[in-house]
Amino acid sequence: MNSRKFVARFALAAGVALWGALATAADMPGGPKVNQLNLADPVTHIARDQHWIHEFVMVISLAIFVAVFSVMFYAIWKHRKSRGHKAASFHESTTIEIVWTVVPFLIIIGMAIPATRMVIEQKDTSSADVTVKATGYQWKWGYEYLKGEGEGIVFLSTLTTPRAQIEGREQKSVTYLSEVDNPLVVPVNKKIRVVTTANDVIHSWMVPAFGVKQDAIPGFVRDTWFRAEKIGTYHGYCAELCGKDHAFMPIVVEVKSAEDYALWVDERRKAMLAAADDPNKVWTQDELVARGEKVYAANCAACHLASGKGVPGAFPALDGSKVVGGPPAGQIEVLLKGRAGTAMASFRQLSDVDLAAVLTYTRGAWGNRPEQVMVQPRELTAARK
Repeated sequence: MNSRKFVARFALAAGVALWGALATAADMPGGPKVNQLNLADPVTHIARDQHWIHEFVMVISLAIFVAVFSVMFYAIWKHRKSRGHKAASFHESTTIEIVWTVVPFLIIIGMAIPATRMVIEQKDTSSADVTVKATGYQWKWGYEYLKGEGEGIVFLSTLTTPRAQIEGREQKSVTYLSEVDNPLVVPVNKKIRVVTTANDVIHSWMVPAFGVKQDAIPGFVRDTWFRAEKIGTYHGYCAELCGKDHAFMPIVVEVKSAEDYALWVDERRKAMLAAADDPNKVWTQDELVARGEKVYAANCAACHLASGKGVPGAFPALDGSKVVGGPPAGQIEVLLKGRAGTAMASFRQLSDVDLAAVLTYTRGAWGNRPEQVMVQPRELTAARK
């Protein structure tokens, strides 16, 4: 087979595969659409303003393009040399210089006035009905309701797309890489202030349908706001390259009616109370291992892998690790303080029981056989002081 036939057949096969993928693809509710060319459908005043300014500037740009190139092509055609025209010779024209200075200035001012109003409005986070702190982790989001209805609710939001879909062993769902175990829940038609920060590297909290994008920077506190006007589920993403699993930390926001939001708050608080652990309880090793395996899968497996082998050159193996196989104090210190200059961040946000459980699990998993396997929560409690 010659090279031309090979290229032609390859192009045909690729075209058929692409057509098939598009034909079977479906729009994600509250997220990207198949063949989407424009911005996400707006559900906030901020997003609608962004649509308007985008189209306004595009119309002005198109008008300038048409005017300039029309004049240019007309001049080229009308005054071409084949028709006997000779180039004009002049040094300067005060009128032209005034025109090409004043007209662009007026255009810029015309765009700057509405844009400035919108930017000022986007930065006004005062008088919020609900304030939520969003913390970026490698690679998940943590939410803490700081003020308003729901104050005190805290949870982590982690990707739930099955590994089989990610590895291509199962068909991808409509919400592929955009589904989480605990979405951020807010009431409709209420001003929501989102305070952003990060625990390790720079992340970015972005929901296109809200017209919101705010960087989350370690050691700094930034904020933004939105007021969703339509009940539904909306998808966003970390918009700052933050490491190998950057694509695996989506943002999901559920906008509920005032009544449904109040019910969610009540249910969430009851669930938190039910899940609260007795600080004086002495756990058995089997209990800690069972819980630790779940904590490890949700927080550690992304870097150290389910096998504990890690990623050479990036994330150290826990299987056979001297830290994991040594005294518990060393591993406790790493979990509570992290390691400066590495991707290992602090996990102080986890409860003492969860930390004790994951310590017990990793110390007895794979090929690790230290002298002391089990770690009780009280050891974490003491180490925090």
